[in-house]
Amino acid sequence: MKRLFDLSASLAALVLFGWAIVVLAVLVRRDSPGPGIFAQNRVGRGGKVFRCYKLRTMRLGTVEAASHETPVAAVTPLGLKLRRLKLDELPQLINVLRGEMSFVGPRPCLPVQTVLIAERARKGVDAVRPGITGLAQVQGVDMSDPVRLAAIDADYVRRQSFFGDLALIVRTVFGGGQGDRVR
Repeated sequence: MKRLFDLSASLAALVLFGWAIVVLAVLVRRDSPGPGIFAQNRVGRGGKVFRCYKLRTMRLGTVEAASHETPVAAVTPLGLKLRRLKLDELPQLINVLRGEMSFVGPRPCLPVQTVLIAERARKGVDAVRPGITGLAQVQGVDMSDPVRLAAIDADYVRRQSFFGDLALIVRTVFGGGQGDRVR
């Protein structure tokens, strides 16, 4: 049922909001040099690496790092707004449609975040698709505390349900989720 929801909802969202992704990508390009949308390697279900799509929020040449490790000077002015509103995640609807991600699940991490990857594997979190949003996001927990994050992700995996996922989506859309933190 979860995959059917992900497939139909991502297709509907792309039809409804595809224009917004294009407009935002053009605005990103006008705000700073570089592509509007970029793809970044992320770790998905079973530890498989996939290309995760996002609206670019950082300046070109910024070293690849988790959001909580990114200096604020590396983030463009528009990028700060996109992150705060979580609009930089919109292109991940493509990842959901392709089956690499889900609407709700643990956020996909970078391959260099080895402590988090190991903790998630130990707790069985890597058995589910990563999500655009998740329990940790609405609780304001980011990847700066990998052990705590993996524990919250494991709690989500144990208790996940269709209606629980819908509640997390609503909490994210209506302000229950936290935007990416940068130092």
